[in-house]
Amino acid sequence: MKKAPLLTAKYVPTYVFVTSLFLLWGVAITMGDLLNRRFQTVLNVSIADSGLVQFSIFGAYFVMGIPAGLFMKKYGYKNGVLLGLALYAIGAFMFYPAAEAQSFDFFRLALFVLACGLATLETVAHPFSAALGHEETSEQRINLSQTFNGVGAIIGPVLGSYIMLRNVPTGDVVADLAPVKYLYIVIGAVVAAVAISFSFIKVPPLTSEASETDEAASAMPQKGLFAHRHFIWAAIAQFFNVAAQGATWAFFINYAVKYIPDMTDEKAGYYFAFSMVLLLAGRAVGTFLMRFIKPNILLAIFAGANIVMCLIISQTWGWTSFIALMMLNFFMSIMFPTIFGLGLRNLGPLKPQASSYIVMGVVGGAVFPPIMGKVADIDVAQSYLMPIICYVVILLFGLVFSKPKN
Repeated sequence: MKKAPLLTAKYVPTYVFVTSLFLLWGVAITMGDLLNRRFQTVLNVSIADSGLVQFSIFGAYFVMGIPAGLFMKKYGYKNGVLLGLALYAIGAFMFYPAAEAQSFDFFRLALFVLACGLATLETVAHPFSAALGHEETSEQRINLSQTFNGVGAIIGPVLGSYIMLRNVPTGDVVADLAPVKYLYIVIGAVVAAVAISFSFIKVPPLTSEASETDEAASAMPQKGLFAHRHFIWAAIAQFFNVAAQGATWAFFINYAVKYIPDMTDEKAGYYFAFSMVLLLAGRAVGTFLMRFIKPNILLAIFAGANIVMCLIISQTWGWTSFIALMMLNFFMSIMFPTIFGLGLRNLGPLKPQASSYIVMGVVGGAVFPPIMGKVADIDVAQSYLMPIICYVVILLFGLVFSKPKN
């Protein structure tokens, strides 16, 4: 049987634009992890309380998931994108008054608004990318789009490390927060420019190409969304996936500075950026391997690998453990898009609604870092045993619960 193509020519322009959105929120998500360290050193926030940065970001996904899906259903993909970009820009501009007020809570509010924009973009972009071609290659398309999310995830920490972590705090809080507010003003201006430009672009009507399995599913009586077991488990797996991701990234710099000799905040930020290169490489390798290995099986293999990485990290074997910490991103790389793609399989017209719920699973990134931060306040290395719970759930999803049932 001939394999379905990844893309057909008529969808390429639309797919290119949708993929660019993945880059934009990649920058913002990883920048939040550098803010953890900046707030610790400038605003004297504890490691545990700094985890509330992730609570603000990923909590917005829980709040905004369903409203974004409903908005997209009523007003379409284009207006959904414009709403997401507008909230993204507004949240970025709010960093200026937050810095002037020297308020950690104000910064968290700004991050919440910004992340509401990110949640809206993700709710729109994932089903959009999945629908631009055959069902059989939907996970590959999402993984390819997520590769550019990886590019944004590299730009974020490199830019943030240079601007936010380069200078040692002077003791003048206003001066120490100046790099943060000016950086986010620039980010807000760029995002606003993208939104204005896109408002003038005419997006053609979307006509997805159904696979044989999708056509067969459409011919059957349509079940309710929550009657699809694989969708429910995808939302659960996404919760644990982003829980592990958020916690891993939140305390990366703390681990590096504590356990690697002569490591500074700025150097650790650059290593964090390099770990995002590994994430990008993992997505490229994973997209290629899915031509030969079923996505759910590859997901389980990568989850198993990260269980091993967490065990090595907890042992504090110097550079060996630190390399394992960076390698978490390589094996984490395919998890978000693959779980998303597997969860949307054979859902037909239910995909936009399903996307909203799977995006809400991202709230795991709000819940887990503060809990892991309590352990990290005592022992950063041992705290990295906690994500093993998350990877066990993902492994089980890949092996047992990801296959659609009629």
